[in-house]
Amino acid sequence: MKQSLRQMITCHWSARRIQRYLDADPSAPLTPGEVAKIEAHLAMCEKCTQTAAEHLALHRALSHWPGVPTPDAESVDRLRSFLGHLPEEDAR
Repeated sequence: MKQSLRQMITCHWSARRIQRYLDADPSAPLTPGEVAKIEAHLAMCEKCTQTAAEHLALHRALSHWPGVPTPDAESVDRLRSFLGHLPEEDAR
């Protein structure tokens, strides 16, 4: 019981830091002690290792996402035409 409670607490602690660990974000760095603790936990916890793998898969998928989407030229023309036919309201 004591070991499973400790495992749950460590999982909770790690889950809150896995993204920062994977990103190595300089604006929110982990201490060397935190990094060592997460790495030790990931080495023994299948659930948190799976969470880390899911974060990495999501990062890879999003890295292939195109940049700023450009609107379809025909759609823009239709919208301009529609707006051009709307009656102007009185500016009171």
